[in-house]
Amino acid sequence: MTDAVTASPVVSGTTPLPAGSSNSSSSLSSSSGATLAGNFQTFLTLLTTQLQNQNPLDPLDTNQFTQQLVQFASVEQQLKTNDELSSLVSLQQTTQATQALGFVGKTAVVNGNTASLTNSQATWNLNIPANGNLTVTIANANGQNVYTNNFSVTAGNNQPFVWNGKGNDGTQWQDGQYTMTATATDSSGNSQAVTTEVQGVVSSVDLTQTPPLLSIDGQSFTINQIQRIVN
Repeated sequence: MTDAVTASPVVSGTTPLPAGSSNSSSSLSSSSGATLAGNFQTFLTLLTTQLQNQNPLDPLDTNQFTQQLVQFASVEQQLKTNDELSSLVSLQQTTQATQALGFVGKTAVVNGNTASLTNSQATWNLNIPANGNLTVTIANANGQNVYTNNFSVTAGNNQPFVWNGKGNDGTQWQDGQYTMTATATDSSGNSQAVTTEVQGVVSSVDLTQTPPLLSIDGQSFTINQIQRIVN
């Protein structure tokens, strides 16, 4: 097999109380609406009792009462907002799980540079920004470089690079995971960023993770890493 780079389209705390009351009765848990309601009722009871028994010559400060009522209302509103946000997050997670299950059995293209060599063939898709020269280096799972070569390329996305598993010395490497490093220069010698993609069949989904993880050729990817579904 001859290595080639060719263009190919891909289908696609605590709340203050009036003076004279006990702080121990005002503990507020921000995680419980029921606790908030209980504290609010306790506050109103204490407030009413203090109003009934206040010194007419030294009345309690009504501004303080108003501020505390506003604080209670603010905390209550925040709790309700948190509950709604929790519901939205739960709904989103359910949607992600349902969406992820739909990918099982599909051939997906994802961002990545590690591909599986199967039956002496591994394929990467390259996104090349400009005409020029491309240098490709492929390493095995142990980090050992097993192949390197230079090519003249034209600009374009989704250009498949197919490797037959043979090293520069002619050695046929065994099937497994291989990682590509691709660098390029344009016709003026300026460095160009080359991005790589790999594809494979989604064999399973791990729903215990958030977000769910898709297993493709022994590697794990999130849904947002999927660029397209081939079939």
